[in-house]
Formats: sequence, structure tokens, C-alpha cells
Amino acid sequence: MSIQIDNARPEEKESVVRLLKEADLLTEDLPDGLRNFLLAKQDGALIGVAGLELFGSVGLLRSVAVSPTYQGNGIAGQLVAQLLSDADKQELQEVYLITTTADHYFDRYGFAPVNREQVPGAIQQTRQFNGLCPSSAVVMKRNLKHQNA
Repeated sequence: MSIQIDNARPEEKESVVRLLKEADLLTEDLPDGLRNFLLAKQDGALIGVAGLELFGSVGLLRSVAVSPTYQGNGIAGQLVAQLLSDADKQELQEVYLITTTADHYFDRYGFAPVNREQVPGAIQQTRQFNGLCPSSAVVMKRNLKHQNA
């Protein structure tokens, strides 16, 4: 299976929204330009997406989804790994995520649950944190490597 991973383009937003809705993920607060979003494609067809919103020295990993037909092939892992590598190159200190169903999935990438009160104000101000996701959602954090270098 030949998968191509590229930066998302603004004109691809409609396709991204369809895939995220299929995965039952939020679309209301997607950034217009899809800056720092990666798309996985096979033969030009969108099969996976993941995004990273930047807030100073921290980031919010979001919208990680793979078309059901392609799940189990490591596509989400490739997207997440590339976004985390990019975040490290940009010298972010921490990356957060909010999930209602995938906390055990993100354990493998070094994310650990944190109390909502420990989340930086910039992340707390996002629509995702501040209302779109239920207060019962799990908030997770990962420290990035460059701090330890």
C-alpha cells in the first residue's frame, strides 16, 4: 500500500470535514487554512488526517482520523509521529490532546493523562477544551524531546 503524506491545503477542508464527521470527531473549530494539518492519501484519495494547533510553546494535537477501510495499517501512527517530530523541531515544550475514546491509543506515543487544571491557559481557551469536548473528556500531555537534549 503506497500512502502519501502531505501538508493540507485550504481547498481540501471539505474533504477533511467529511472524514472527521465519518470518524465522529469535531469539525466546528477547524482552522480555515488547515495550517499544521497533515493528510494521508492513497491514489489521491484522502484516507487520513491529523492536525497540530500551535499556542506559543505548546501545541494541541487534534483531528486524528483514518478512514475505516484503512484502519490498522499504521497510518494514524505515521501522521502523529510526523506531527510530533515537527513540534519538536519547532521547539514546542509540550503537546496536549483531548479525547473521549482514544486515550489508550495515545499512551503508545508518550501521552499521559493530566488534570484539566494543569493545562496551560492557551489550550484552556480553545473551543475544543472550553465547550466542544465534554468535561468528561480525557486531557493528555506529552513532553517533547528537545527539552532533554
